[in-house]
Order: sequence, then C-alpha cells, then structure tokens
Amino acid sequence: MDFIQPTTWEEALAAKAAEPRSVPIAGGTDVMVDLNFDRTRPEAILDLARVPELHDWGAENGSVRLGAGVSYARVIAELGDSLPGLAMASRTVGSPQIRNRGTVGGNLGSASPAGDAHPPLLAARAEVELESVRGTRRVAVREFFVAPKQSVLADDELIAAVHIRRPGGAEQFSKIGTRNAMVIAACSFALSVDPVARRVGTGIGSAGPTPLVAQDAEAFLEGVLDETGGWQSGRPLEDSVLERFGELVGSAARPIDDVRSTAAYRVHALGVLARRTLAWARGQES
Repeated sequence: MDFIQPTTWEEALAAKAAEPRSVPIAGGTDVMVDLNFDRTRPEAILDLARVPELHDWGAENGSVRLGAGVSYARVIAELGDSLPGLAMASRTVGSPQIRNRGTVGGNLGSASPAGDAHPPLLAARAEVELESVRGTRRVAVREFFVAPKQSVLADDELIAAVHIRRPGGAEQFSKIGTRNAMVIAACSFALSVDPVARRVGTGIGSAGPTPLVAQDAEAFLEGVLDETGGWQSGRPLEDSVLERFGELVGSAARPIDDVRSTAAYRVHALGVLARRTLAWARGQES
C-alpha cells in the first residue's frame, strides 16, 4: 500500500489524478475503522491532514465556506451561532477525541446513510465544492448521495469545501439511539424554518439507503405557514399540524430492519423527532 502525503492543495489534486484509486484520509475516523477490520485494502492512501487550505472557513456572500478538513470540534466552538443546525449535530458525534479528529468533509466522503452531518446539510440546502485537475464544480447536497456509501464524486475528484447559507430562522437537530453520543443513530432528523426565504428544509439520517429529504413535509409546512401568516407570527402551530408534519416525515423514510432498529420503529421515531424539532423551532412545548 502506497502512502501519499501532499502539503498543498495542488499537490493533492495532482496525486489524486495520478492515482484515482487512492483513498483520501483526513481525521481517519471512518477510513481507519475499515482498514482495522480489513473491510477494505486500498492500493494507496492519500493523507490530506497537512493541506492547510482544507482547514479554513470563512464568510462568502451570506454563506459559510467550510473547508473539508474543518473538524466537528471547531464547528461547535467557532460556528455555533452561524450554523446552529450543523453545530447541534456535531455535538452528538462520537467522543471528544472523535470530534477533534473527524471532519464534515470526511463524513460527506464516506456518504454513509447514518452520517450525523448529512441531515443538517440537507435541511440547509448546502452545496459541496468538488475539485480535480480538470476544474471545480458545486453540487447540491440533495443531489450528492446516489446509493449506500456512494456519491457523485468522480474518481479523480476531492471534496474541497461545503457551502452553507447562514440561516434566516430556526434550525434544529435530533437523533435517537441507545445513547445520545458515541453511537450510530437509529434515525436522525434535521429541520430548518427560514421566514426570510419562506422555505422549510428537512434532512433524514439512518432511515434509508442514503440520507433523505421529506419533500412532502416541507411543502405541507410551507403551505400552512403561507396560509396562516405563520412565517412572521409567533403563534403556536396547531397539534394537528405537528402531527401531520410528523406523519409526512415518517412516510419519506425508506428504512430496513437491522441490529440498531426495526424499520417500523424508525418510521415511528422520525415522526416523534419531526414533531419535537418543529415545536422547538417554533418556541413551543413538544
């Protein structure tokens, strides 16, 4: 196995072009597990930890450009106000050691249906910046995942950054598992309610072959808020609205039975998480 360790982004792109089958590694919280359990044995490892450009983040036209190498710990410490949904999800990732090493870009690269960063990125309608020696392109997160642990990432491309618009309203995240952290979620749910853009965003994790969006639930809640003038008012939503929203979120799931949960429980739990996060976003009791 070859070990490639570039120190600049240009070197990293050139190395990936020269050896497309190389596996990128940053924090190593996913890749090293697969190596240790002999689930994969790549011909080459491309270590991106020493590429400084990947560790930067900054404001950009009302959005945050988050370098692919920014850790969960830094998201929590530095971006809690700017990206509250992603920060909430980051707080539930693994242990402090994992949060210090693990990165949002690495989570996207693994494309796991259970990735904790994925639901808030879906809810926020984030975009992934992909780059190769051929050029740069941006792909909506909602179009990024194509199959279990597979994405639109080409063999010669690397994830450079994620672009996330600063929310114009409330964001929430919740997941359920055998405990709050250091566990792969049985299911998770993220919500964004943006009265400025008059738009609702959702993200579902661990309840389908890929991370999912509850489009019918988004359209339903947008319609309710349009009809009732609820975008600007602080008036509590009716229980029937919370219930219907939860039902539509649950119906968007495509779960299976596995060691972490049954499919039926995942559908039920997502309905509960959806109702609770919506109530929290509206400042009312769940």
